[in-house]
Amino acid sequence: METNARANLGRPRIKTADPELMRAINRFHVLDAVRLYGPISRVEIAERTELSPATVSAITGALIEDSLIDAKHVQLVNGGPRGRPRVMLELNRRAAHVCGVRLSADRIAIAVTDFRADVVGAVNLPIRPARQPVAVVADIIEDGVRQCVADAGLRLDDVEGVGIGLPGVVDGRTGICLSSPILSEGAADLAKLLDDRFPAPVTVENDAHLVALAERWFGHGRDVDSFAVITLEHTLGIGAFVGDELFLGARGLGPTFGRLAYTPPDGRMASTIDGYASQAGILARAVATGCVSAADGGMPTPTLMRHLVERAADGEAALVDIYAKAGEALGFGIAQLINLTNPAKIILSGQGLEAIDLIRQPLLATVETWTAQELQGTSEIVFIDEDDEVWARGAACAVLRQLYEAPWNNGQRQARQGK
Repeated sequence: METNARANLGRPRIKTADPELMRAINRFHVLDAVRLYGPISRVEIAERTELSPATVSAITGALIEDSLIDAKHVQLVNGGPRGRPRVMLELNRRAAHVCGVRLSADRIAIAVTDFRADVVGAVNLPIRPARQPVAVVADIIEDGVRQCVADAGLRLDDVEGVGIGLPGVVDGRTGICLSSPILSEGAADLAKLLDDRFPAPVTVENDAHLVALAERWFGHGRDVDSFAVITLEHTLGIGAFVGDELFLGARGLGPTFGRLAYTPPDGRMASTIDGYASQAGILARAVATGCVSAADGGMPTPTLMRHLVERAADGEAALVDIYAKAGEALGFGIAQLINLTNPAKIILSGQGLEAIDLIRQPLLATVETWTAQELQGTSEIVFIDEDDEVWARGAACAVLRQLYEAPWNNGQRQARQGK
């Protein structure tokens, strides 16, 4: 069957000339409806997916046979029609388990989820990947995954896939990280390094794309067709759903946000949005203004960045100005995003939101200044404080998204029911 790897994280691309692909697309939409709205009847599935009742019945029958969904008989009460009980469908949470891994500047977060993306085990390792050779990072990921799976009461063979997210430019089709600020070598073929370590396939993606997928599945992006997630971390990342599909560009690498050129209106040095608003950029400006010694101006650790936020909150003028300029740079980039794509929501997440009280007002004021008048107020801006488990859960969702598309035929896969 012909596949399109770039569509793995978004809605499958429809090719009506390929009946097998159409069946996979329809199966995905049925599973996704059951995940989102279950317990749900076949009639409601047909209404939500716009598939015919006969198609829904055929697909759900096969999914029940393969133990991917459960059928429950519910007797309607409170004035409902009498007669035989109504059949309601929901995902079988034991049908599969997957593992998600999130690499950040100062730790590696791992989560194991069931088939409904509910977390059944999690491990947080305080490791700085940049201080280790990439091969050693792969060893740590392997050990962490094995520990997390065991702690969840599972075997490694019970895991259907491992998803890994990290900041940088990542080719999700091949698993090659072309560049990342948190890897000592800057680039690595992570999929190749890890494939032989696990019995299940490994997926590697940009972490902002995975947060966007998590928001689409069970967060603020659940009920809208277009939204963007901007992550405020060591660098700035973006994951954008446009037309209900994760936008990954011509080569599957996706857009960048932090590298947008930015010249402050006060005539300060031109740079990028990263240079003003990422944690690395804020730390560099704190060093340049003497707020932090050059010896402490390396990796923006959580402890150091929290200390800078506290000093700015106490009124240290130079740091207050640095954070205000960070908010302005973010606001400028968000305004351009609204002008270009006008998403229903723009979601800001990440460690950088510790400084939300310092950046919110200049950010919103700059968005209003630079957004086209006709588009003012059309995009809702949401600030959320996500923990590491959510990021790792997004990586797990990437694997589940592929499993939902894959054929699950009897004899090819065995559901993990009862384990």
